[in-house]
Amino acid sequence: YCPGGPDSDFEYSSQSYTGYEPTSMRAIRARYDPYLQTRHRIEQLKQLGHNVDKVEFIVMGGTFMSLNEEYRNYFIRSLHDALSGHTSGSVEEAIKYSERSVTRCVGITIETRPDYCLKKHLSDMLGYGCTRLEIGTQSIYEDVAKDTNRGHTVKAVCESFEMAKNAGFKVVSHMMPDLPNIGMERDIHQFVEFFENPLFRPDGMKLYPTLVIRGTGLYELWKSGRYKSYSPNLLVDLIARILALVPPWTRVYRVQRDIPMPLVSSGVERGNLRELALARIQDLGNRCRDIRTREVGIQEIHSKVKPYETELIRRDYVANGGWETFLAYEDPHQDILIGLLRLRKCSNTFRTELKESCSLVRELHVYGSVVPVNLRDSTKFQHQGFGMLLMEEAERIAVNEHGSSKIAVISGVGTRNYYRKIGYELEGPYMTKLLSFS
Repeated sequence: YCPGGPDSDFEYSSQSYTGYEPTSMRAIRARYDPYLQTRHRIEQLKQLGHNVDKVEFIVMGGTFMSLNEEYRNYFIRSLHDALSGHTSGSVEEAIKYSERSVTRCVGITIETRPDYCLKKHLSDMLGYGCTRLEIGTQSIYEDVAKDTNRGHTVKAVCESFEMAKNAGFKVVSHMMPDLPNIGMERDIHQFVEFFENPLFRPDGMKLYPTLVIRGTGLYELWKSGRYKSYSPNLLVDLIARILALVPPWTRVYRVQRDIPMPLVSSGVERGNLRELALARIQDLGNRCRDIRTREVGIQEIHSKVKPYETELIRRDYVANGGWETFLAYEDPHQDILIGLLRLRKCSNTFRTELKESCSLVRELHVYGSVVPVNLRDSTKFQHQGFGMLLMEEAERIAVNEHGSSKIAVISGVGTRNYYRKIGYELEGPYMTKLLSFS
């Protein structure tokens, strides 16, 4: 179902890509050298006028954790060295210099599969400075997983979500509507289940409607008439109905793949599917309340509105064997999100740093235009104290409601000094702080 890879019709591409996407073309130009890819991209962003004080890496194009350990260590070391300018002999040394580089790594995301999301894989990724995982799920139906040769069960998906969250990671799931042998109603039902069933409930989602691309097994099914994509109008309806289901603590990172339309034989026919689906939601008198739609930066750009009154909003829910508290500063009248924090009380974790009575902050994020490290801008929302207020509330909940004597944060390498300033210390890959009962 996925194009790409060295043995595919697109021989210079990585797995799941064609080589004609902007990201793929930059990688090919650098001959897939991680150091050069990073340096070239930073320089390009600078020339375009972007601030590069804070960067985030997404390691994508196949299952990174299936590669040998030596190559993985070289790759991650090169990413951090490209930021600091230091030539390191180990990942640990690279991270040490990356922590205080001018361009800070605020997070690393790694694409993986449930069968490469086990304890050893998770511990290795924590050691890289990884804070978010993108896990290929595609469907919650066992028969579909079997028909599409996923090579793992849906039960394995649920187990990987729980293990990853209990180690502190944010979990983003890749989902593919319009797979063979599902149909519209069953497609909708799986997303209702996906957001309501505590065994799933991801923090984020990438929504990739099925595309027919030459060189894949699906292409042969389509050519022989055994597979037919949804019509364009029906697909917009489906995506609109899915987006309307998304809870306010979930972020929809992408809607549709970044594959150029001329390479798509059947499937999505327009490059602005999210825009069309959001317009359809409004026509139906509904709205999308995912994080991306509501965040302050998006609202400023698209709706020309700014928050004038902020409140701390709390939402609690059960997910993946743990108690989640989603804290957010919002303008409730205009439904604008300024900043958020994810706090988890785990029922079971394999990491020794998180044993006993420990609460876990899995994400702290204040939205809006990037403000350089150690600077303040009264017209922007970053560095205005929202992060500190969210952390104080998380500590209060950890002590008074969780009964925890310790709190841990999974932190990007480049944000560790922020937590040091408010009393946290590095313990393994986490920033931790002992709490006292008041």
